[in-house]
Amino acid sequence: MPKLPRIFHITERSLWEAARERGAYEVSTRGRTLQEEGFIHFSTREQLPRIAAFLYGGYDGPDELVVLVVDPALVGVPVKYEAVEPGGEEFPHVYGPLPAAAVVDVEPWS
Repeated sequence: MPKLPRIFHITERSLWEAARERGAYEVSTRGRTLQEEGFIHFSTREQLPRIAAFLYGGYDGPDELVVLVVDPALVGVPVKYEAVEPGGEEFPHVYGPLPAAAVVDVEPWS
């Protein structure tokens, strides 16, 4: 079975640290939860700079931003690549809580 490519999610460090203590991450995107959105937004490595600029351009929050690097094989819930509009660019979406153990690295974002 081929190895699945890593997927990426940008977030505030405090949100990740709280999730790590609980054992699962449930923030879909900036200001939205998994429960509100129905899935957690992710991107590929190539999509990450554009998504970070869109969600956190001009960010001046109290927290540093980090990138969660996730191994989809460890997620344990469906991971689907979906387009926002028909025929558009596809983004990875995780349909359930992200187990902290699926995060294989945490990178600083600047």
